[in-house]
Amino acid sequence: MSQTEAVEPASPGAPGASTDGGPRQRSVRVVMVGLLIAMLLAMLDNMIVGTAMPTIVGELGGLDHLSWVVTAYTLATAASTPIWGKLGDMYGRKGIFLTSIVMFLIGSAASGMAQSMDQLIAFRAFQGLGAGGLIVGVMAIIGEMIPPRERGKYQGLIAGVMAIAMIGGPLVGGSITDNWGWRWSFYINLPIGVVALAMVTIVLHLPKKRSQGRIDYWGASLLTVGITSLVLLTTWGGTQYAWGSVQIIGLLVLGLVSLAAFVYAETRAPEPIMPLRIFRNANFSLISAVGFLVGFTMFGAMTFLPLYQQTVQGASATNSGLLLLPMLLAMMAVSMVAGRVTTSTGRYKIFPIVGGALITVGLVLLSMMDVNTTRLTSGIYMAVLGAGMGFIMQITMLIAQNSVEMRDIGVGSSSATLFRTIGGSFGVSLFGALFSHKVQHGMESSAAGAAATKGGAQLDPATVAKFAPDVKNAYFHAVSSGTHTVFLWGAVISVLGFVAAWFIVETPLRGGPAAKQEAPVEEEPLLADAI
Repeated sequence: MSQTEAVEPASPGAPGASTDGGPRQRSVRVVMVGLLIAMLLAMLDNMIVGTAMPTIVGELGGLDHLSWVVTAYTLATAASTPIWGKLGDMYGRKGIFLTSIVMFLIGSAASGMAQSMDQLIAFRAFQGLGAGGLIVGVMAIIGEMIPPRERGKYQGLIAGVMAIAMIGGPLVGGSITDNWGWRWSFYINLPIGVVALAMVTIVLHLPKKRSQGRIDYWGASLLTVGITSLVLLTTWGGTQYAWGSVQIIGLLVLGLVSLAAFVYAETRAPEPIMPLRIFRNANFSLISAVGFLVGFTMFGAMTFLPLYQQTVQGASATNSGLLLLPMLLAMMAVSMVAGRVTTSTGRYKIFPIVGGALITVGLVLLSMMDVNTTRLTSGIYMAVLGAGMGFIMQITMLIAQNSVEMRDIGVGSSSATLFRTIGGSFGVSLFGALFSHKVQHGMESSAAGAAATKGGAQLDPATVAKFAPDVKNAYFHAVSSGTHTVFLWGAVISVLGFVAAWFIVETPLRGGPAAKQEAPVEEEPLLADAI
């Protein structure tokens, strides 16, 4: 075995592994708690900070730089994700993961102490670098620690973390800001992060690695420039700058040239940051495309559903996370069932197919909402969409990890995460442009309506409440028309993911019955048995 290869985890039937309830299983559960806390930190942060932003601007000023507080974090997270994955493959996952937690906590503490908007943006970027390592680190460690056949039973936990972040983030953020001040929106990460850091440090034991290869700095730089250009293009396009502006076209050209140069550089690098060999596996390429399309439609839906419900249905913005409850609970429940079935049967191809079909149906149903749609009806529609997401969200990561060699589990996990992130960025941006255009067009029927939406189609619900009845009614219809367009186009795009899922080949999952029959291999223990 080469020095850069990871050691395959022991299958449940191998010597040294124990049955359910034994020391090793208890250790797995303890480690999973630490990993899920770390993932919760990364996912919860933006949700909490978002509700604190008005207070932050009121104290630090810099309203014109407000969007950069979020953009800097998002950019740093996306750009660093593949680099963290590769470093874990080369030098061992535990040390790299602990480093990302420490960076995230330092960034959180510094952000809480920021004295100006410029400082806050810089510290948020540093925090985002750590967040990129948190997300891919959790996925890669689970991939190395638990065989794919056994991994399904943990899918519901990961889906549950997402649900908690989406629902609890705005509520926790609002409560912290009102009672403790906005700086605690960042400080709250510290005690939680220390718990995760301690649990992972003490309990997790993975085989040590020492790579003789050099870090692919050239490839990492080109990939960072390419990702940054694409994220900025989707963030600024149609809002900060017109789609046909020099700035947006320049970002598009820079992004495409950088990515083309990156592909060439990876063919020459001794230890590429993203080995192109992983894309030779048809399943990996297909599931990466499915992940991109799921991110595209999912983040678009989760952006415009609260807008519709707050504006048209008059729901409270404070409880915006609760508006997504039907979708998130359905996603969590279905993900648990799909994971259990995958673990017990080893079959998984049906799930992305059914998930793709349900996502398409759910988006078609959501496109039928209008000004008279009740919350019960929209909740049912959201549950259909959530069920589709539950069938496909964690299965995409499972298939991606099962499609690469163990030595590439980090870059496989980071690549799958990156494609979903980039898909979400494109989805929010393009759907946002469609929505704004549709709303603006709907309000141009009257002079009062055109004046009300001049300079931006999305208005604060409190501002809309002050409109004259005829203008308010026109705006409600315009928003309904905008969400109809967004969800209908989302359904069209999700059909591509449904079609791609049919071409996935159901290869046996590592760690299944076949693995149990193989001769045992001497290896270092993956987890401490002293719990």
